Amino acid sequence: MSAKLLLVAACALVDVDGRMLLAQRPADKSMAGLWEFPGGKIEDGERPEETLIRELKEELGIIVSEACLAPLAFASHSYPDFHLLMPLYVCRRWEGMVTAKEGQQLAWVKPNKLRDYEMPPADVPLVSHLMTLL
Repeated sequence: MSAKLLLVAACALVDVDGRMLLAQRPADKSMAGLWEFPGGKIEDGERPEETLIRELKEELGIIVSEACLAPLAFASHSYPDFHLLMPLYVCRRWEGMVTAKEGQQLAWVKPNKLRDYEMPPADVPLVSHLMTLL
């Protein structure tokens, strides 16, 4: 029997200083305390870009244009009870100030410091792609 497939979209927001935004998973969610790229579950009938536009507004209070979302890589990772497929986009332009709308901790991190933050297993391989890019 194959595991349930979970589709999630993630975004590496990159500021003018070349730092990326990481968000800490809240205490009431699985993998609490780990750092991840912002994003969320892709709803039925939704494209990954639409997911990110929605999630970034809900979680961080920013407006992202689809034209500013550039696909970079994807993660495919098996967890014990599901398989995660997660496209990762890069975004360098948005409107508004990044704000922790859900009480989550946020950190702006230089690419060479990303490995200092403990991440969910699916996110770890994406770090090398981002370090190469930036």
